[in-house]
Amino acid sequence: MLQPPHQSLQAAATIPVQRTPERDDDAGPWHADAVCRRDEAGLFFAPSKEPTAARLSREQAAKRVCARCPVLVECREHALLMPEPYGVWGGLTAAERRVVLSRRRRATASAAPPPAEVTRIA
Repeated sequence: MLQPPHQSLQAAATIPVQRTPERDDDAGPWHADAVCRRDEAGLFFAPSKEPTAARLSREQAAKRVCARCPVLVECREHALLMPEPYGVWGGLTAAERRVVLSRRRRATASAAPPPAEVTRIA
């Protein structure tokens, strides 16, 4: 069952950033195992001037495909690192990915040590 979007965004924001979308094993690139390779690409990318209700329905269908994909995390990280501006990647829409990236930037900024204070000699 799919999680509500706010929960998946919170989980995505806490996933450590990977350096490369390649997999650690010898199976080749992660996208070779992607479930979406067997589905219609139109499910993951919006046609021009798509009505809102149709877009939401299509995105939910794409997310259901992503939910059963063995390379969901690799796909999501690829879309966040590139960043991919369109479509559903790793179970997140472009708008949801922007939220995740924003949360990661804030988390990184708050974890950084404060700048050293400069002492002036008068």
